[in-house]
Amino acid sequence: MLDFIKGEIIEILPTSVVIEVNGIGYDINISLFTYSKLQQKKACLLFVHQVIREDAHLLFGFITRDEREIFRQLISVSGIGANTARMILSSMTPEEVRHAIATANVVLLKSIKGIGAKSAERIIVDLKDKILKSEDASQLFKSVDNTIKNEALSALEVLGFSKKNSQKVIDELLTTDSSMPVEELIKRALKLL
Repeated sequence: MLDFIKGEIIEILPTSVVIEVNGIGYDINISLFTYSKLQQKKACLLFVHQVIREDAHLLFGFITRDEREIFRQLISVSGIGANTARMILSSMTPEEVRHAIATANVVLLKSIKGIGAKSAERIIVDLKDKILKSEDASQLFKSVDNTIKNEALSALEVLGFSKKNSQKVIDELLTTDSSMPVEELIKRALKLL
């Protein structure tokens, strides 16, 4: 079993990267999270997970062991394949995925393309105990409540503000007061945008 691949980046796309190791190019599927960390790099080390199917041998690469662990936990859930797990990790950071599962946030998981209500509930039921055991629960809940952040971002996007600018303003506001209710967060963000 492969653990990691270290080499020169030959080509990088939002969904895959080709890494050359000793004259061999490995085509590795990646999440947007990993893609964002690899940009502007000439070489990298990716932790890999190999999927062997009847018709293909696939490699999935991750910038951290933590991201790979979340991926492996997700694909252990019935009905969640490797591409769906990659889609989840492209939509949220590993920390946000853990937080969504630990807080049983079905709405947030459902907002990911390809995840319905039943799949979101199954992910939570199957992984919540594992997530809480593997993480210090108090550390997990100290992170900013992503539900409030996501609701505020959605509201500002509906009002016509760009996601990038809105996210910057919301992050600044939440660093000053992380317990702010969503309505107050939106009102303050509107004044700053």
